[in-house]
This record gives sequence, C-alpha cells and structure tokens, in this order.
Amino acid sequence: MIKNQTMITSILLMSLTDDQNAIYVLFTIFLLIYLMTFLCNFLIILLVLTCAHLHTPMYFFLGNLAFLDMSYSSVTAPRMLFNFTTQDWSISFPECIAQMFFVIYFGVCEVFLLSSMSYDRYVAICRPLHYSQLMSWSTCTQLVSLVWSSALLLPTIFTLCLRRLTFCGPNFIHNFFCDLPHLFQISCTDTSLNALLLTVMGGVLSLLAFVTTLYSYLRICSTVLKIRTSDGKRKAFSTCTSHLTVVFIFYVSVTFTYFVPNTSNLLTLNQGVTVIYALITPLLNPLIYSLRSKDLKSALQKQRTLLR
Repeated sequence: MIKNQTMITSILLMSLTDDQNAIYVLFTIFLLIYLMTFLCNFLIILLVLTCAHLHTPMYFFLGNLAFLDMSYSSVTAPRMLFNFTTQDWSISFPECIAQMFFVIYFGVCEVFLLSSMSYDRYVAICRPLHYSQLMSWSTCTQLVSLVWSSALLLPTIFTLCLRRLTFCGPNFIHNFFCDLPHLFQISCTDTSLNALLLTVMGGVLSLLAFVTTLYSYLRICSTVLKIRTSDGKRKAFSTCTSHLTVVFIFYVSVTFTYFVPNTSNLLTLNQGVTVIYALITPLLNPLIYSLRSKDLKSALQKQRTLLR
C-alpha cells in the first residue's frame, strides 16, 4: 500500500454519460463487448492449446496476447459495468492505485509482446533456414517469461514514486478508470518529476519497442521485395498484416492516451481513444488474427466438426 499523507479516501471516476436512457444502452453495449472479448480470446487460447498444428512459436505468442487482452479488459470493464449498475462512480484510493498498477503492467506487457512477435515474423521470413534454431521452444518460453517478469519494473517504479505526492482533492478524474496521468491531476504537490519520469521511461520504452518492430518490418519488406513471384510476395505479407494492424492500433491509442496533453479541447477525443484502447482493442486483436489466419479458421472448423 502507498504510505503517503493522502487526504483522499475515494476517487470519483467520470461517467461516460448522464442520460439515464443512454446509460442502459452503454451498459448493454459494453457488457457485450466485454463478454465477446473474453470469449474470443479464451477461444484462441483453447485452440492454441488443443490443436497440434497450432503448436508453433507464432501461435504461442498469439496465445499469450489473447491471455493478455483478457486480463487487461478484466481490469477496467467489470468495474465500469458495476458503476453503470450502481450509478456510483466512486472507487477507494487503494483500489484506484491497484487498478492503475495493472493497467500499466498489462500495457507494458503488450509493448514487449508485440515486439517479440515482430521478431518472430522477421526470423520466419528473413532467416527461414535458422527459424527452428533461433525460435526454439526454449527460446520462446524464455522470451515470454522475460516479457511477463520485466514488465513489472515500470508500474512498480511509478507506484513507489507516488509516495512523494499528496492527494487532497478535488477527487474527480476525467476517466472511467484510474491511470497515472489522471492521478497527477488531483495531486496537491508538484508532479513535474513524476510526469518527467513517465514521459522519459514510458517514451524510451515505447520508442525502443517501436524501433525494434519497425526495423523487423523494414527487413521483412526488403526480403519480400526480392521475391520474384507475386504469389510468394502475397504469402509472405499475409503472415504479417494481422500483426501490423494490431501494432498500428495499439501505438496510436497509447500515443493519444499518454503523450497527447489532456486539454479541454481534446478531452472528448482522448475519452474516445481511451475507450478504444481499454475496451475495443482487446476485442479487435483476436478478431483481426482470426479473420486473417487460415490456420485458426481451420482449427475452429475442426473443433466444430468434432462437437457435432
């Protein structure tokens, strides 16, 4: 628990609407989104575990991404649905800190995991003869273990640095879940050092991950363009388009959420992007991969046949 001299015992989250009729509509929509997110990602995990032809590094990473999306969505969506039901948008300060911690943790995990997936595609296309050696099960397991463990560092540092801040109100934040930039706005003490730490560490981390992903795909493009047949180029690019789409959506959302100033002019835009980042993206990821992957489609078809 954070041992600071806080005068705030609870925080008031932002309701997405004050219209009673709209509340019922939004509750239904977000409940369906959360259930679909959970079920779609769970289905991918189940297929990856049970289908032998999906026991490859690419689908091993995809299974971890599905679990990550389930976890991230479960940090924000159930609480928001509960708030819709009770019409009480308050959250205790310790609960807010815990939610913030896991929001950052799963976000950092996704940054690392997407970079690992881009490296996997780079090896598969640019160094196919060495793929089984470079992406052995031992290597993949160690890489994923490193992703889940090293991602703990950033939220731990940010949470510990909140000890130097005093929170004395107002206790209202412009978001439907607790996140670090919004906590800075309700602090009574100077948050410039904390904000600098967030910008530097978060920016450097995101930049390194982005550069790693960009470099991998520049090498992939260079290799694919050397392929003489159009069919060969199409097959090579088809294995990357799903991942590129997910990477694009993720980085655009992160940039707006953490690195675009939350001014009054951009408040509505930031709120919309936050909804996409926290609720829509975890649903889009499995849908994008499912629609683009013939292996997943065939695995799902086989499971349907076995159930009949």
